[in-house]
Amino acid sequence: MKENSTSKKFYNVGLSYKKADVHTRGKFSISKDNQVLLLQDAKSQGIDGIFVLSTCNRTEITGFAEHPFQLIKLLCQYSHGTVDEFVKFSNVNKDKDAIHHIFNLATGLSSQILGDYEIVGQLKQSFKMAKEQKVVNAYLERLINLVLQASKRVKNKTKLSSGTTSVSYAAVQYLLENLSNHDSKNILVYGLGKMGKHTCKNLAEYTKNKNVCLINRTDSKAALFADDYADIRFTEYSNLADEIDIADILIVSTGAQEPTVITKHVKNGKELLILDLSMPNNVACELKNREEITLVDVDDLSKITDKTLAIREGEIPKATLIIDIYMDEFTEWLNHRRFTPAITALKNSLEEIQSNEIDFHKKKIKDFDVEQAEIITSRFIQKITTQFVKHLKDENTSQVQSIEVMQKVFTLK
Repeated sequence: MKENSTSKKFYNVGLSYKKADVHTRGKFSISKDNQVLLLQDAKSQGIDGIFVLSTCNRTEITGFAEHPFQLIKLLCQYSHGTVDEFVKFSNVNKDKDAIHHIFNLATGLSSQILGDYEIVGQLKQSFKMAKEQKVVNAYLERLINLVLQASKRVKNKTKLSSGTTSVSYAAVQYLLENLSNHDSKNILVYGLGKMGKHTCKNLAEYTKNKNVCLINRTDSKAALFADDYADIRFTEYSNLADEIDIADILIVSTGAQEPTVITKHVKNGKELLILDLSMPNNVACELKNREEITLVDVDDLSKITDKTLAIREGEIPKATLIIDIYMDEFTEWLNHRRFTPAITALKNSLEEIQSNEIDFHKKKIKDFDVEQAEIITSRFIQKITTQFVKHLKDENTSQVQSIEVMQKVFTLK
């Protein structure tokens, strides 16, 4: 599956939890500001179809290039990763494999926690950013439209997302399974991005803990959110160290590019369970070396959902069948897009022959019925072009060779 340009192919390059650990993924994480700069850079290089996806589990660039290294270079340039590191942990998908990867991604088949649909919202945001930067072409528009349709159908028609399984839920599940007295613990949630909000909601829904405190670097945002939850107390960011000192459990979801919880925030000898839901890690690695601190990150949390996953794994064949339907639809659209110009040129050539022949017979035959001749020959033209369309749609047809023959026979331009 290729774009019209013969020199460019469709690629997906990146790395994910499948090969890269949380530290490596953190190095290749691309901030929102840098994603914009990357897209602008790509546009200046003449790339008209590209988008960037950077989450806690993966960083990927999808788009058209003459060689995948064009995209790899952009990825490394706007992250803290190197090309040598990328080669060790990367995946490079081309054309049909790249398309299939995007479908698997949006339907939850490639999520670190099978069936986790949080990626869909992230994919939408990434595509929206690409459109704002005017680096989206018709190919990507059609592909993402069908990918999102497939995602919605898989979610509604299968049990691939049965149960509640996400990093934020897994954090609460970890507390439920590992702490018998979790409801009496002092819990501090630091960070109120999407992950932090979900964590607070899950704490409210699945526990009876009345000792949850919320801190965010923007105080007003945390205060507004806490107003909706009677059991969640808000305090100002300036009180972070004091709140950590009285907390039994610290849940970090600040989403920064550098650690936001460092050694000075936690007194020596302080016993503390820290759940770091951020990517890259927002808790300084030095804290993990303290014996009195238990530090759990996103990779650890992904291992506690086996029961739910057993049900979801049984739904994979159903999801795959749905994906096949939408991939076939995209293939048909792509093929039609390829041969439509050739069919149009064929029709124009036949109509030119028709016009010349009718003019010739008008001069040679007295009382020549031009209207009847036009009706009959137009039907011939319609039947001929229809037969060529059927031929080009046949899966056994080599479209490139067939179009070349048409061009030679009918001298198409």
